[in-house]
Amino acid sequence: MQTNYYFLRQLSKCLESKLVGMVMAECFSQEKDELLIGFCTDGKQDQQQKDFYIKAVLHPDFACLNFPDDFKRAGRNSANLFKELIDLKVISVRQFLNERAFGIYFENDFVLLFKMYGNRSNLILLHENTVISLLHNKLVADNNIDLDTLDREIDQSKEGFLATGLKATFPTFGKEITQYLKTYINPSWDDIQALLKQLNNPIFYLKILDFQPVMSLIEEGGDVQKTFEDPIEASNNIYYAFTRINVFDKEKAVLIKALLKQKNRCQVYVDKNYQQIHNIETGIKNDEIANIIMANLHAIPERTEAIELYDFYRDKPLKIRLKPDYSPQKNAENYYRKSKNEKIEIQKIMENIEAKEQELAEVDQQIQTIENIETLKEFRKFQKANQLQPSQKSVETVQDLFKYFKFEGYEILVGRNAKNNDLLTQRYARKDDMWLHARDVAGSHVVIRKQAGKNFPTNVIERAAGLAAYFSKRKSDTLCPVIVTPKKFVRKTRDLGDGQVIVEKEDVIMIEPML
Repeated sequence: MQTNYYFLRQLSKCLESKLVGMVMAECFSQEKDELLIGFCTDGKQDQQQKDFYIKAVLHPDFACLNFPDDFKRAGRNSANLFKELIDLKVISVRQFLNERAFGIYFENDFVLLFKMYGNRSNLILLHENTVISLLHNKLVADNNIDLDTLDREIDQSKEGFLATGLKATFPTFGKEITQYLKTYINPSWDDIQALLKQLNNPIFYLKILDFQPVMSLIEEGGDVQKTFEDPIEASNNIYYAFTRINVFDKEKAVLIKALLKQKNRCQVYVDKNYQQIHNIETGIKNDEIANIIMANLHAIPERTEAIELYDFYRDKPLKIRLKPDYSPQKNAENYYRKSKNEKIEIQKIMENIEAKEQELAEVDQQIQTIENIETLKEFRKFQKANQLQPSQKSVETVQDLFKYFKFEGYEILVGRNAKNNDLLTQRYARKDDMWLHARDVAGSHVVIRKQAGKNFPTNVIERAAGLAAYFSKRKSDTLCPVIVTPKKFVRKTRDLGDGQVIVEKEDVIMIEPML
């Protein structure tokens, strides 16, 4: 929360009262991702202790501003930065509207921009609104920053809130405040106004949450350790609290955070699959459609794509999609086959749900055990026994990377967007996998994983083709042409854009879009 807009707004106002009229006396770095700036009244640049210090700590896992009373520069391994600002007087401090950024304005049209964007935080030096230097050069997009466009004008009126909702109207709230508002069943405009009044005249809370110190503008959530009214004092205390965390608490917090993320993924998967079963069970059954067709064989003309028939299960008309190349009886057989596959699919979904619920229970038990561990030795032992390595980046599975379906034992992977399509086709699909895509329109790449020694069953190909049609621009069509080909006949050249490929050999099937 120390990088939240509402906190930075209070902090920048406080800094303006202290810095205006002072000159920058020194600016150097002696630790990676950190910068120390010393200010003093003009004429005192040579004195060892400066009047005011800003220490910018911009680590990937923690970004904060610290304001030490004194600082002793190391004799070596330090480098002067932003030399253009030395001896220049501070004219003003500007907080950008609805942005986690403020600028210290110096004479001669220089600005030092503090961009406090979490793990993308940076210090940016501009002259006449042109970027001339960055603290983190790896953030190349910061070279294009324009101070004239940093202010974000947002309609935060009652009408704007009612029209666009909470997230669009107040993106400045951030995760913690938005999560707090979710405790209201449906936050009203009066609730928002009460919260804004609190944020505009805040008390700052230093809390412990998931074994880590956090700075907050709201009291709810976490164990409150201290409260502050001065934003500089609050910022100093979150910095000192973070640097005092021991190795044990840090590793414990990282591991619990990873397990909570895993738990959330499992829960989303379980909820999604229960919803899928609910949709199947409460929707119109394929065997019912087949029975309706069989009862009306005489009323269905040849080569019909769709027809409205009397639904004697629900006593109302029902529009039924048909394959025009099939006879009415064969269309009924096709729906009977779908019904059989539906039952198999429900069984497979239930098996997947049971596996995920077992994983959920294991993760809950692991979190509870870790919370009760009191020594680093015991923690390391548990970590090793359960193969939990928080320092290693978790390996993403195909279920994480792509939309994932399983049908009659076959894995079907679906790309999420153009770049993700490239990842699926170029990196994950094997040459003997089956590749599918809706013909002549934008859509997802779909891959059926090959099973050794087996040919792809027709109904599996049709299931994947239905997904390719559904995740395409032809989603609402009655029938959609879908390309079906082994992945080895799909290639990409350097001149093609994201998701674009060349298909050298293909078959095309007509299929109804279906999820």
